Amino acid sequence: MSDIMAIGEMLVDFTKETTDKGEIVYRQNAGGAPANVAVMAAKLGTTSGFIGKVGRDMFGKYLKDVLAKNKVNTDGLVLDSKYSTTLAFIDKNEDGEREYVFYRNNAADANMAYSEVRKKLIDGCKILHFGSLMLTHEPSKSAAALSVEYAKQQGKIISYDPNWREKLWNSRAEAMQAMQSVLKLVDIVKVSEEELQVLTDCGNMIPAIAKLLGQGIKIICITQGAKGCVIATRQGIESVHAFKTETVDTLGAGDSFFGAFLSQIVKSGKSLEELEMSDLTGFALYANACGALSSTKPGAIPAMPEEAEILDLIKNGKVLM
Repeated sequence: MSDIMAIGEMLVDFTKETTDKGEIVYRQNAGGAPANVAVMAAKLGTTSGFIGKVGRDMFGKYLKDVLAKNKVNTDGLVLDSKYSTTLAFIDKNEDGEREYVFYRNNAADANMAYSEVRKKLIDGCKILHFGSLMLTHEPSKSAAALSVEYAKQQGKIISYDPNWREKLWNSRAEAMQAMQSVLKLVDIVKVSEEELQVLTDCGNMIPAIAKLLGQGIKIICITQGAKGCVIATRQGIESVHAFKTETVDTLGAGDSFFGAFLSQIVKSGKSLEELEMSDLTGFALYANACGALSSTKPGAIPAMPEEAEILDLIKNGKVLM
């Protein structure tokens, strides 16, 4: 059984690079936010598993191998020959922001049915983690909602990443409705500042935090890049500093952050009610270091650090205030 069970999309990222000769090449890596979280947690010694659906094609088999090599339980991964594995092509625009082109027609992850979810895997976990991209289409939308409801009934901690990818939705209004629809079941949420606004329709952080806490969310992690992160609970709001590193690629850094944060919760052995703000800011410092290190190499999973590197950065690294 796995401490953390992630459910959602797993896909192949193709990141654009230019060779010394000026040729354009695409580096292939495993991706998908929930899968990244599961891999990071496993890398840090927390048992994890993944529930999802990929095509029974060369990409789906590659993704299953990546999970297995990283000691993530794949019993919940379905390979289906009727559908294709989602592909994402990634480039940077003139402002340095990432741009995505998704090939997701007839995609396996969007066509996962609730009947394909192995509920025994949920029974054995402590945290069920999911993301919002399952909510873009049926039947995966119902599969996600019903799986989260089932986990909540079993007393599991529910962790949510409302991962904002505008091109995957028909409209911002549709995205907001779907992403907000599951909040009443969520215990822990991780958002960027932009995602916080999309999720709450609030332009300022304090009212947005209040709105989420009012819906029953216990822990809010707001990632802020070089500014670190903000942790908010009913006990208060605290900022946690970032670490100075040489940034190469921020792809998956937020997922590394959250995998590390959730692993620290599991390792603490405490219930959410028992956690003090001092515990959570300590977990966030650890997660900030993890996220910072993951941005020093290209790719998401290949860039994930070892725990010894995280502890060394916390002890000896320079902080960004």
